[in-house]
Amino acid sequence: MKVKSRVQLRKNIKNKMLKDLESAFGKEMEDLENKTLEKVTLDEYSLILVEGRPLLFEIEEHLFPTVRGALEMGLQKRLVVVDKGAIRFVSNGADIMAPGIVEADPDIKEGDFVIVVEETHRKPLAIGKALMEGQQMVDSESGKAIKSISHVGDKIWSFEF
Repeated sequence: MKVKSRVQLRKNIKNKMLKDLESAFGKEMEDLENKTLEKVTLDEYSLILVEGRPLLFEIEEHLFPTVRGALEMGLQKRLVVVDKGAIRFVSNGADIMAPGIVEADPDIKEGDFVIVVEETHRKPLAIGKALMEGQQMVDSESGKAIKSISHVGDKIWSFEF
């Protein structure tokens, strides 16, 4: 990934961004208020580094946690839980099929970005875009439910300066 630019966020931009994130994810985002945030523009994405770690990224003009960000911040909203059989595939970047989903946040709408977690420890495996509503993911017996965007071990996960 080629870095095009790296800048520290101004206070007014940082505050607006944090307000948007708090409305989507709740109090877990308050911890970011006293941290240094930098925007790194790459070829495909813009990453938001929190104290030098890639915890957020911009995708399709939306700010969303990276897999590492979801893990470190312990986020509990917009979750989709997959069974043990899906872990290997999701961790390798595969799209998530409806039969592997055991639970999903009922507030998820088609087109929302979601955090995919595994069933036993609820650890984040991937970030994806919902192709159906949350309840439909659980009820459906076939079809693709989530388009994978980022997963454990990919370029964003292992990004370092």
